Amino acid sequence: MSSKIFKNAAEALQGITDDMTIIFGGFGLCGLPENCIAEIVKKEIKGLTCISNNAGVDDFGLGLLLKKRQIKKMIASYVGENAEFERQLLHGELEVELIPQGTLAERCRASTAGIPAFFTPAGYGTEVAEGKETREFNGKMYLLEQRFYADFSIVKAWKGDTNGNLIYRAATRNFNLPMAGAGKITIAEVEELVPAGELDPDQIHTPGIFVKRIFQGEKYEKRIEKVTVRSRE
Repeated sequence: MSSKIFKNAAEALQGITDDMTIIFGGFGLCGLPENCIAEIVKKEIKGLTCISNNAGVDDFGLGLLLKKRQIKKMIASYVGENAEFERQLLHGELEVELIPQGTLAERCRASTAGIPAFFTPAGYGTEVAEGKETREFNGKMYLLEQRFYADFSIVKAWKGDTNGNLIYRAATRNFNLPMAGAGKITIAEVEELVPAGELDPDQIHTPGIFVKRIFQGEKYEKRIEKVTVRSRE
């Protein structure tokens, strides 16, 4: 069996080329595969269709790819914190597909599970339903949504082992969990890479069978998107 271990992001991203569809884990600025995003910027890969909960901010996350005009189409559920995203959208420079957040998560999970499509009530009666099959179940209307078909899925975990098993820390589980395994090839960058057998099996969130490549990242910025503190009064 070939090794899943790669030295760094540059090696792990082998095979990613222009015009591919890539799923990126993370929620807001939490749990982002920072090393892989930086390497894609460096490689100047263009024409990408990016599937993610959001588009980051202007100088962090997928906002770095937007700034370099490397994204052709953005599929997301929330994009309100990125001024460059807004500018490109309003000027017709970027294709955008907005999806209800729960539907986005389920379309990723369906890809991981091999489910081709599913029915959901989210979006019925709105622009989200245009061109989609609808059906009534027990008096309620539902939309047929299809799984995502992506070339790569890139996620970030707290710990991982050499077999590809992953553990996410706290809120970083967010979209990383349903997205791990949602692409033809899943790449995981982790803060700490340990030998197989060192992780407690009861604590593993993503089994290694879903991960094809893994490497230990470095220099995580871990930004806080909006600082909210409680008054001392």
